Order: sequence, then structure tokens, then C-alpha cells
Amino acid sequence: MNAIPQTDQDARRTLLRYKRSATGLLAAMAGLTVAGYALPQMGWLADRPWLEILRSGTKAGVVGGLADWFAVTALFRRPMGLPIPHTAILPAQKERLAQALGRFVSTNVFTEHEVEAAFNRIDLPSIIGNILQEPETAAMVNRAVLGSVPHVLDRLEDGRASSAIARLLPTLLGGEEIAPVVTRSLRAMVEGDCHQEVLSFLLSRLKEGIKAKEPALRMMIEERVREQGGRVLGWAIGGSIATKVLLAAGQELDRIDPQNSELREGFTTWVRAEIDRIEQDPVRRREITDAVMGVLTHDSVRGWSSDVWRRLRRLIEEDMDKGDTGWLSSIVRDALQRLAEQMYHDATMRKRINDGARGMIMGSLPFLRDRMSRFIYSVVNGWDAESLSDRLELRVGKDLQYIRLNGTLVGFLAGCGLSVLLQLIFGTGIG
Repeated sequence: MNAIPQTDQDARRTLLRYKRSATGLLAAMAGLTVAGYALPQMGWLADRPWLEILRSGTKAGVVGGLADWFAVTALFRRPMGLPIPHTAILPAQKERLAQALGRFVSTNVFTEHEVEAAFNRIDLPSIIGNILQEPETAAMVNRAVLGSVPHVLDRLEDGRASSAIARLLPTLLGGEEIAPVVTRSLRAMVEGDCHQEVLSFLLSRLKEGIKAKEPALRMMIEERVREQGGRVLGWAIGGSIATKVLLAAGQELDRIDPQNSELREGFTTWVRAEIDRIEQDPVRRREITDAVMGVLTHDSVRGWSSDVWRRLRRLIEEDMDKGDTGWLSSIVRDALQRLAEQMYHDATMRKRINDGARGMIMGSLPFLRDRMSRFIYSVVNGWDAESLSDRLELRVGKDLQYIRLNGTLVGFLAGCGLSVLLQLIFGTGIG
């Protein structure tokens, strides 16, 4: 058995108290009417003009109280259970009431004006920002992302994924937009002296290459000396020249290795000038773009993309085992935090959220009104007659008891006033 809500219990007690008050006043009025006629006959009270006024007032009060009791009761049930026509109005008109209530709410409450006014009173982006900043939200989104990643990885075949990466790279990095990316990257490298690390790497590889190819280089130098100076000269000094050339090359590479060498300074100047040229010269910018596209569309890069996917997939799977401490979880948390900050401070984002929500609500309002009307109709029409009467009486019955109280008092005052008026006009009362 369903428990009765506390609000309904309180409403029922209040209704019962007001019913007793209205009935008590009606009973008191009836008692005064009887006493007004019985006491003079018993010799306890002599007929006086004021007694006639009292009789008229109490009779009118009884009539007014009974009439209003009948009217209030007839709204919810048949008075005294009698099959009087046009009583128990609300249960008898339950379907019409359900339709009218649903139509009233949908057309007078959920109007464009009321919805717009309600929407303007709330700060939707800030509400979303508050939700995004809650730890529970981050945990829920993190669980959802981590839970969906294995299914996504399983549905992506390795060959298809690597092909998608190979097709995606030229699309993302191709076009005129790649030149600004290249210049920004180069400028950041220069500001952080990373370009010197690149030069150091190239120099070290060059020295290693010279050392590894020293026999071949020596033979090539001796051959050039023989070609230019003849066999005798080549035999005499070719080996010495080759040794001196290779030794000088090694010494020069060692000399330019410190950070303050002229070559390094010249390299920095050249890189800065090349950056400025890429930014200002459309022809050079086009050359850079074509070079990047040539690299990205090369067959070796297409083969490398499959290795990129395998490494990426293995990295993701290893990171998922770390749970909340992995980089994927940190990305989710950082993304939610940045999005929350945008909801508070980004005027463009806030306007986009408000306009989108307003457009969606206003666009769906006719459908929502129709559904709301049907829902209210189905709920109210689904109540049985007794339940409907009980629910409505609990909500408005207290105010209706004031009608009974007022009807009894107004009837009494009207009866007294009419009796006084008649006595003044005709010099006699009504009796």
C-alpha cells in the first residue's frame, strides 16, 4: 500500500478543520433560528422588534450556508449521495477537465514569451561550467572515455587506420596554411637555440661520415691530384695532400663546434633570414608547401604511417592501464577545465551556447506544447473519479470552505438588514 505524502496529510487536516468551522457556523445559525422562535413561546423572552430582526438574519444565514454547502459539495460529489442532476460536476466532466487543463497549461504557461523570459533569467553557460568543474563530472566523463576506447580500437582495423592516417596527414598539413606553421616552429626553435642542436647533430654526423669514408675520400683526393698534376706528382704528393685535406676538414669541424663560432652565428642569421623570406615571399612559401606535400605523399611516409598507428595504439593501451594517472585521463580533465573556463569568460562561446539552446528550445516548443497537453490529459483522465475529486478538494477545498463561511455570514447580515429596512418602511416586521 502506497504511503500518503506528508503534504497530503497536512492538507487533509487543514481541510477538515475548515470544514468543521463552516459546519459549526451553520449549526450555530440554525440553533439561533430555533431559539428565536422557541424561547418566546416558553415565556423566557418577549417579542421585540430586535427579535424579529434576529429571526430574519438567522433564517437567511441558514439558507445562505446551506446553499453554499450544496454548491461546494456538488463540485466534487453528490450531496448526501442523492442523484441530483448536475452534481458531482468534476468527476462527471473528468475528460473535458483533462483536455481543458492540458490545453490551458500548454497555451498559457509554455508560451514563447514565458519561455523566453524564463530563459533570460538563467545563466546557462555558467550552469554548464559549474557542472564541468565538479569532480564527479570529470570522473564520469573519464570513465566513459576509457570505457569506449577499447571498443573504438577493436573496430578500427590496423590497415584501415594506417591508411586513414596516411590520407589525413596531407589534408591537415597541406595547403597554404602549412607555411605559417613552419615559420612559427622555426622561430620557436631559434628562440630556444634548438636550431643549434640540429646543427650540432648534423656536424657530428658529418664528422662520423668523414671518418667512416676516410679511405674512399683519400683515394678520391689522390685520384684528383693525379688527374690535375700527372701520375708522378700524384704518386709523390697525392697521399700527403689527401692527409692534409682530411686533417684540415676535421680540424675545421672541431673549430666550429663551440657555441660561439662564426659558423653558428652565420647559421642563426641564415635561419632568421629564411624565416622572414618564407613569411614575405609567396614563391618561397609555395616552395615550402610543395616540399612538405612531397614528403607527406611519399611512399615511405605511407609505409611509416602504419608503424605510427601501431605505436599509437600500443601507447594508448598501455596508458589505459594507468587509470586516472594516465595522460588520457589528464587530457580529459584539462579539456573539461578549459571548457568550463570558456563557459565563464569566453563571450563568443557563451553567446553560441545561449543562441543554440534558445534556438533549440524555441524550435521544439510547438512539439513540446502538444506533448505536454497530451501528457496532462492522459494523467488526469487516468485518475478514477474518486481520486480526482479527492486530489482537487485537497488543493482548493480550504478556499471553498471560506465560501461557505462567507455565505452564512452574508446571509445573516442581509436578512438582518432587510428586516430593518422593512420595519422602517412599513412599521412592522416580518413574522
